[in-house]
Amino acid sequence: MILHWNADPAAFTIPFLGDYQIRWYGMLFAAGFILGYLAISRFFKRHRYPDNDLDNLLFYMFMGTVIGARLGHCIFYQPDYYLENPLEILKIWKGGLASHGGGIGLVIAVLIFSARYSYRFLPLADLLCIPTAFEGVMIRLGNFFNSEIVGKATDGSYGVVFERLNENFPRHPVQLYEAAAYLSITAFLIVCYKYVRKRGSGLILGLFLVTIFTVRIALEHFKPEQADYNQDSFLTVGQYLSIPFIIAGVILIALSLFSAKTGSSEITERRLPETNKAES
Repeated sequence: MILHWNADPAAFTIPFLGDYQIRWYGMLFAAGFILGYLAISRFFKRHRYPDNDLDNLLFYMFMGTVIGARLGHCIFYQPDYYLENPLEILKIWKGGLASHGGGIGLVIAVLIFSARYSYRFLPLADLLCIPTAFEGVMIRLGNFFNSEIVGKATDGSYGVVFERLNENFPRHPVQLYEAAAYLSITAFLIVCYKYVRKRGSGLILGLFLVTIFTVRIALEHFKPEQADYNQDSFLTVGQYLSIPFIIAGVILIALSLFSAKTGSSEITERRLPETNKAES
């Protein structure tokens, strides 16, 4: 089946703000962020953690993800251009965000938050993996509405014609492939987090890294190379960047399984006084 896709990236406009556009991408991104906030908020309330900590955590996560994603795009995909035009790095509204850079930025942000507010990094990261995976679903749906990050052309019996790109041939809807994969990973991580009781800290994070970036390596096959300097390479830049994340995930899984087996796992998310630990 061939789908002709010509959706307007703008969901609606606000006339009294000069026809300011509210885009599907922004709405989907915000919806994923809000749902993640509500899920993490329930966890913080259950453990009686300070509300201000949650607000600060989300601020760190947002800034780390955006800054990391922007720098990742500039460094990984167009280094020559941005070295010659460094001020263009600040023009984030022109587009150009890399998920690998966003992942690195997110990890650094959570590490800084954990150190500053006395939380244990791995248990906190285990929790955050689930809303992060779901946010990936929403972002890829937003990419689909924007007719961006499109797949390679296909001569099969199915595909999507992105008419807003002035094309008349079908491409792989790789955004939808990724969205479906990330949704499955989200469900898998929820089951593991909820029902795998005897686990070491870092298991969910390890599973997240292995599954998400294995999917990235597999689905990069359906994407054109985004980096001009890597057109003739055996792997795409996205595939090369995914390998270290998978290795880190395998190590985390091994360490968490070992700590669970030896009974040395500590799953307390925050270094609370002994009197409060019993209550949480």
